[in-house]
Amino acid sequence: MSQTLQATYAAKRKARRFAVQGIYEWQMSHNPVHEIEARTRADNAMHKVDLGYYHELLTQVVANSASLDELLIPVLDRELTALDGVELATLRLGAYELQEHLEIPYRVVLDEAIELAKHFGGADSHKYINGVLDRLATTLRAAEKQQAN
Repeated sequence: MSQTLQATYAAKRKARRFAVQGIYEWQMSHNPVHEIEARTRADNAMHKVDLGYYHELLTQVVANSASLDELLIPVLDRELTALDGVELATLRLGAYELQEHLEIPYRVVLDEAIELAKHFGGADSHKYINGVLDRLATTLRAAEKQQAN
């Protein structure tokens, strides 16, 4: 992998980390997204973050949270309200990427969500995140998933 590609990948990974934190904050506080984003940018070293991707993930996941939840509900084994806040934020972000970023292989989306869950979530939440997003990929990325198997 070239250094440029590695830097791009790392910048997107950092964008996802900040985005899931912002989504979590929005879920808990319902603070305006622009305030969450402004505070995050002011309080953190963001020079190695893909800022455009961070902005997109944060604003679009929040703006489309109801439709993302509708995608998730059929593949969950519990009510949305029973999910941990970090799990819900991670699942919403993963569902958004599966639906809107077809250029990102579904396995990469799952791997990134698993890493977010390992970093921010409970002990075994990454396993749950993996299972839910894998089931969602069966719907949203059927051809790609079938080709990969």
